[in-house]
Amino acid sequence: MQVQPYLFFDGRCEEAIEFYRRAIGAEVTMLMRFKDAPEPGMSPPGGGDKVMHSSLRIGDTMVLASDGRCGGKPSFQGFSLSLTAADDAEADRLFGALADGGQVQMPLGKTFFSSRFGMVADRFGVGWMVYVAPSGG
Repeated sequence: MQVQPYLFFDGRCEEAIEFYRRAIGAEVTMLMRFKDAPEPGMSPPGGGDKVMHSSLRIGDTMVLASDGRCGGKPSFQGFSLSLTAADDAEADRLFGALADGGQVQMPLGKTFFSSRFGMVADRFGVGWMVYVAPSGG
């Protein structure tokens, strides 16, 4: 069994995909536009070029994303994506990239459980927790 996050960017999916490619090295493994759907009428009004479904590989994880209904008001509440960095330098780089245009909720720093931990909502409102796992666990 697998659990995969599925994010709905409400019309900003392509912009989000490009941001995640640059910021955290996401790799697009699949992208389908509404206009390419096998059944007619699936596209929201004026949304033929919007992303119906996409798959992004971030490290070892697949994150799914779409423009959804293309209403222009994405809302990401009640969850955060946890991103484990290999070391402090990588955590600094990832956190800085995700914070670009976003809002830092907890600055990246040393905690009792990690050499680096911080929380940020990126420019789309997606919450991220950047973390360096302690060695040996």
